[in-house]
Amino acid sequence: MVNTFNTKKWITASVPIEPLAVFRIVFSGIMLLSTIRFALNGWIYELYVLPKYYFTYYGFEWVRPIGEIGMYVVFICLGISFLFQLLGYFYRFASFFSFTAFTYIELIDKTNYLNHYYFVSLICFLLIFVPANRNYSLDIKYRKLKPYSDIPAWTLNIFKLQLVLVYLFAGIAKLNYDWMVEALPLKLWLPSKSNLPLIGFLFKFEWLAFLFSWFGAIYDLTIWYFLLKRNTRMWAYFFVIIFHLLTWILFPIGVFPYVMIGTTIIFFSTEFHNQFLKKLGFKTFYEPTRKDYKYPSYVKKPLLCLIVIYVLFQLIIPFRYLAYPDNLFWREEGYRFSWRVMLMEKAGYAIFKVNDKKTGKNWEVNNYDFLTPNQEKMMSTQPDMILQFAHYLNQHYLNKGLEDIEITVSSYVSLNGSISQLYIDPNVDLIKEKESFLPKSFILPKPNR
Repeated sequence: MVNTFNTKKWITASVPIEPLAVFRIVFSGIMLLSTIRFALNGWIYELYVLPKYYFTYYGFEWVRPIGEIGMYVVFICLGISFLFQLLGYFYRFASFFSFTAFTYIELIDKTNYLNHYYFVSLICFLLIFVPANRNYSLDIKYRKLKPYSDIPAWTLNIFKLQLVLVYLFAGIAKLNYDWMVEALPLKLWLPSKSNLPLIGFLFKFEWLAFLFSWFGAIYDLTIWYFLLKRNTRMWAYFFVIIFHLLTWILFPIGVFPYVMIGTTIIFFSTEFHNQFLKKLGFKTFYEPTRKDYKYPSYVKKPLLCLIVIYVLFQLIIPFRYLAYPDNLFWREEGYRFSWRVMLMEKAGYAIFKVNDKKTGKNWEVNNYDFLTPNQEKMMSTQPDMILQFAHYLNQHYLNKGLEDIEITVSSYVSLNGSISQLYIDPNVDLIKEKESFLPKSFILPKPNR
């Protein structure tokens, strides 16, 4: 009986639509402002027009930018889709477009990968399938869609689950020796913030790095639990605001703190969301004779299967690093898409060497002839990008008529302040190595400190 009750409570029960409507409005509003900010800062040109080469994701090599005008059009349409999402106007199409366009942009170049971009894609995907426009929306007022006061509980709780997983996996990721015992990388980063007014002098003390490290781990591991409990929710949200604002002040991680602060209000009560909607001026449209939203019978089973697959995917992907040998932070195989946020300080360089077997000539590549400074920086410490760039160089020289060459790399990396160490086997011809999900044999083992 307990399991049946919980299943009904969290999945099939009818719940008020107000929290989902507020979630739609807040999330879409933040993303609309973020898109405008992205354009005003000149990042469309800098990241999606200027580069000569783009580091695509494995299996998505076909994803390419569509020229300067095309990329500006994509971003304009993305902004419009977030506006339509916010207003709940042609909501389903706007949600589908925002997911497709945003994900397309992020797949162009993994140089630009950030956890919160992945999070945004996931939220955009989920919004396609929930009835967030079935009240407090222009679809009700102008397109005459039927309004509802209640929705299935899972359409609200799937977003709560996603937030719980983000926090929980971020906390689990912090349970490593460097973070908990050495207070790294915060011990390296915080002293550079000592020029901040009022509190800056504190960042010179090493104990603060340990305090922040332990607080960050405890916060991520527990905050979701206190958000779920009604009697601790307000205090938990207070810590959400403090934590993310402090993160925003100390580290340049874009709009992620605001996305987390904004979306976390989904945990609050219906009364809270009612007041929120009233203050924003959004009006309700109820039909007393038909209040509960029901998915058509032909949609229920496919949608259930999709949601189950989605949840399993979210539970499994963060643990895929267990399939790879050696240190995760050193190899970075299985690192992305796992809610590991600012866990390491990694720096290095990669000098590519080309040997023309036919003539015996050899030379070093100037990476900046092909890559932007940010691309070069990110590539130098990530093995899959090093391999990709080597294959790109091979194609470049093939086009110049050099058909029998080998490319090796002299790569040194420092992890969390350690002495710079040889990273990639300098004797391996990278042209002969192929990208796959298998462990990369050309990565040298992580040395001891």
